[in-house]
Amino acid sequence: MEPRLFHNAPPTDFVRVREDRLLAFVTTCFERAGSAPEQAACIARLLVNSDLRGVRSRGYALAMEGGGLNPNPDVRVVYETAAAAILDGDGALGYWPMAQAAARAVDKATETSVGLGLVRHIGHYGSAGHYSRICQEAGCVGLSVQGYRGEAGTPRPEPKPSVGHTGDPPISFAIPAGDGPGVVVDMGASVFGNYAGKPGFEELLEQVPAAFFRSVGLIAVATLLGGALTGLTGPEGDAAAQRWPGARMGGMVLAVDVGQLVDTDLFRAEVERYARDLRANHAPLPGTHGVRLPGELEAERLVEYRRDGIPYAGREQEAARELGERFGMEVPWE
Repeated sequence: MEPRLFHNAPPTDFVRVREDRLLAFVTTCFERAGSAPEQAACIARLLVNSDLRGVRSRGYALAMEGGGLNPNPDVRVVYETAAAAILDGDGALGYWPMAQAAARAVDKATETSVGLGLVRHIGHYGSAGHYSRICQEAGCVGLSVQGYRGEAGTPRPEPKPSVGHTGDPPISFAIPAGDGPGVVVDMGASVFGNYAGKPGFEELLEQVPAAFFRSVGLIAVATLLGGALTGLTGPEGDAAAQRWPGARMGGMVLAVDVGQLVDTDLFRAEVERYARDLRANHAPLPGTHGVRLPGELEAERLVEYRRDGIPYAGREQEAARELGERFGMEVPWE
């Protein structure tokens, strides 16, 4: 079984798409799917940020148009304290409500050292790193996870799958540094998510059971903190899920204001020292060039793609053409 270290590797056959043109294209798609301009602009900004880092995600505009998600939700605060806020996403795609929750978490962290934002009744919120990075850019440590209602929604048929197959919810930690990009762990909670369904996956369950046990723990934490802690369940959650079938999820973002706990300059210098020591004392992973901490490769791509354009391969081009035809627009590279 070959490892998939480069599942987001840059394509070899592609066209370049300028950031501003792609941003305008995606924003218009969401507006024509029914989103209010502010919400459409927020979702597009986060999606294009993923493209700039070499991570692809699409199809949300069509999902909203199809009725599974609320294209124009009334996102509102339903509970608030000095350190926490719970928002009801009203059946929305998760991006817009979670961006609001992250901003509130940062604001509260600047007042109380730690701020917590929770959102319930939303659809998929994309990369958890969107929201941990909002915290990081404000000088905070950020943590974000997404959860959902129940474990699987319906009983599993016999023979039941191993507990090693329990989903792959988004989870991210972001730590600010000095001059460097800091550390951004942005992944699915399943340690072996890239191998699921591939030849040899079942053998891994027996070869490295300890790794799967840790994976089950990460998945459980993400699911419950991003789901149950938001108030996603109960009669209100049942009604929301029935009205918006695509919005059976919740999300959490936690911000920790570094400057209120320790000297900011010393903390950032320690993050940089750790990165230097790691590079000096360790060899690269097999099949890679250079020792990088999580988030560094994405930061390098962001600089390159902003300068040269985002590489769009055949699959991305096809998806953009589908959206263009659906919403009456030209693709952003022609």
